[in-house]
Amino acid sequence: MAASMNKNGVLAGKVAVITGASRGIGEAIAYRYAQEGAKVVVSARTVDEGDHMLPGSINGVVKRIRDAGGEALAVKCDLSNEEERVELIRATEAAYGPVDILVNNAAITYFIPVDDFPERRMKLMFEVQVFGPFHLAQLVLPKMRERKSGWILNISSHAALHPKVNAPGRGGTVYGMCKAALERFTTGLAAEASNDKIGVNVISPGLVATPGVLHHKLVNESNKDMATPVEHMAEACLHLVHGDPSVNSGHITYAADVLKNFGLTPAELLA
Repeated sequence: MAASMNKNGVLAGKVAVITGASRGIGEAIAYRYAQEGAKVVVSARTVDEGDHMLPGSINGVVKRIRDAGGEALAVKCDLSNEEERVELIRATEAAYGPVDILVNNAAITYFIPVDDFPERRMKLMFEVQVFGPFHLAQLVLPKMRERKSGWILNISSHAALHPKVNAPGRGGTVYGMCKAALERFTTGLAAEASNDKIGVNVISPGLVATPGVLHHKLVNESNKDMATPVEHMAEACLHLVHGDPSVNSGHITYAADVLKNFGLTPAELLA
């Protein structure tokens, strides 16, 4: 079945901000939300193809959405920069109005053992993956509370799970720390925002062969058969940003579980 655009879909008229959306999971989420009628703000550092060593760009994603009849805006944002985070939300509100959905997907990761991990890189990872999402939530929450409506979705990883003592080390301790902090932030905010009908969830994708995952050589001969299509993650991320927040909030979940538990069939994405 060919990818379709439904302007009257479950996200019709909603304003969605997605960080780290120039490629991979963020790109897939942008397409899926646009296909359900959302006005999508596609944000990342890579503006045009060729600006980064990996393929993908926010202008390219926006073009595909617009060419298919959807509505999208590209806004460059370095999540480690406070002023650019503020500008991301300001530009969104200027173009489309208050944010209905915030997806914190952007990440920067270094796989280095604890003994050798540079302080500046650790601080950068926490700024992008922990404080960035925290700050963006602070920026969108006031208007969500005013309207008694809104969704925040954080993208985590199985790295947040505690490893076995005898597990082979890959230098992923700091990455796991960031994602564990993001998960605790999610459940805490879900509790704080529940009275205002704001849903807050966190989801991990499993192993998805995105450009970043391939760059870090996280897919190999031993696990390639376990790789999950990015469409599965996009469909699960759609489920977690609509419906009744009194029951669809505070979840620490995984793409495969969402698809199975709710009988979801992943839609084909824009190409």
